[in-house]
Order: sequence, then C-alpha cells, then structure tokens
Amino acid sequence: MDKLTGMKVFVSVARAGSFVGGANEMSISRAMATKHIGQLESYLAARLFNRTTRSLSLTDVGGSYLQRCQAVLAEIEEMEGAVTQLHTNPRGKLKISAPNVIGSLYVAPAIAEFLNLHKDLSVNLMLQSSFGDLVDEGIDIAIVFGDLKDTSLVAKKIASSPLVVCGSSGYFSANGIPQVPEDLAQHSCLVNNSLPPRNKWRFKGPDGRTEVSVSGRMEANAADPIRIAAKKDLGLVMLPEYIVARDIEKGHLRVIMQDYACEPMEVHAVYPHRKYVSAKVRTFLVFLEEWIRTRSAFNG
Repeated sequence: MDKLTGMKVFVSVARAGSFVGGANEMSISRAMATKHIGQLESYLAARLFNRTTRSLSLTDVGGSYLQRCQAVLAEIEEMEGAVTQLHTNPRGKLKISAPNVIGSLYVAPAIAEFLNLHKDLSVNLMLQSSFGDLVDEGIDIAIVFGDLKDTSLVAKKIASSPLVVCGSSGYFSANGIPQVPEDLAQHSCLVNNSLPPRNKWRFKGPDGRTEVSVSGRMEANAADPIRIAAKKDLGLVMLPEYIVARDIEKGHLRVIMQDYACEPMEVHAVYPHRKYVSAKVRTFLVFLEEWIRTRSAFNG
C-alpha cells in the first residue's frame, strides 16, 4: 500500500467529516477513499473511524493518529518547500480566510487582480469572523486584526486602519455634535463589543490620552449592524475607517472630533509557522501588502 497517500486521504476524510468530502478534496472517488482507509486500518491493526449510516467520527486511536499524520505531512511539505522555494512562479490552490467586511471589500478585489497576474494559481476565499485552526482547516493565510495570541503562528503586519468616530447628519441635527470625548456621555454610542475594551473608547488629544465609558441604544458583536444603525440616525460609532469609508464618501456618515486621534486597528496576515514558506504564500503576501496600502482607508 501507498502509506503516504493513505495518510493524506485519512487527514482529508477526518477534516471533512465524511468519506465523500475527503474524496472530493483529494479528487478521488468515494470508493477509492474507503479503500485507502481500509488498507491503513489493516496495516495499523486498529480502527480509525467509528462509522454509522449517518455519521463518521474518529476513534481515540484515530484522533491520536490524526495529530501525528498532520505533523508528518507538514514536515514533508516543508521539505518539499525547501526544494521548490527557488521557483518564482507560484502555482496550486491558495486557501485564504478573512473577516466578512474586509474580505468582501478589499481582499476579494485584490485576489482578482492577483489571479490575473498568476495563471497557475487558484484561490479558495472563506469569509468568517474567526479563522479557527489554520492547520486543521488547511488555511494558507488568514487576515486578522489586533494582537496574535497563538505563538505557533506567524503574523505579518500588512497595514493599519485608523479608528474614527462618526454619525449621520440626522443624528447630529437632533442631538448636536460632540466636541470633546467627555461629551460622548450625553450621546447614544453604538458599541461593537467584539473590539476590546468594548464600551470604553480611547483617544489621544491635545491634553494627552483619555478613556471614556460609552453606552447607547444598540450594541453588536460585529461592525455592520451598528454601522447600519448609525446611518439610520440611532447614534455614533467608533469603527475602523475601512468599514465606514464608503459611507463617509457618500455622505451617509460624517467623522467628528478629528483633533482626538483613536488607536488604529492593525491588520495582519497570519500563516502557520514554516521554515520554508511556499512561493504562492510569499508572492500573495507581498502583493496584498502593496495593494491594500494604496487604499485610502489604510496606512502602513
């Protein structure tokens, strides 16, 4: 039996949670995937999956073997990368994860231009709020914000987007315009509670740094709901400029208190730690960094 192929099929089936999904990922038939797993189980003299007509799950032995297979396959990929890293023409499939807004408005257009330059590449873009486990999900690059907590991953800063406070003309007509951060206590501030420190907005002004507690008629764990609420005259928002840039350009929202700078939101490209980074990852990182920094809502 081809143990290496068997290991690859096993990892794909385990990741997909089904023989059909694993077979599709490997571009083989379900029957061939079943055969590889059967041969692997016979060789190991151990059952790797619990099978029923409706579900497929790893046995304890299978879970332990999965971790070892992933480590071995990663090592093989790294060794192959050492041999092929001199190739300047990236090829294959690039799997990218990004948050919804920046993914749709910025990463997707960048990918389109990138693919026009590199005919031997294809991309699978996943828009999701959390990038999960890069190795488990086979993700090559994840676009994330803020500090990186997982030290096993590599983070490359590609840009930053200033945080701005803004509201609609309708809201300002009804409630006035705050002039200094302390005025926010008298206003409805719509909170994105996914951005720490949640209901505390921080500023740097002529008299130094200040932090104010805010509250309002709505909060959410994502930017879009409160951005839309702000456009409907429900209150003020503090959001990265890239999220509200189009609303500002169209006059739906207006930035206020520009003498009081907010901390910028850093944008990172994250990828699994590898001694030898593949040509497709290296090339896309360089392209994305240059592409995104030309957009007015971002800076270095």
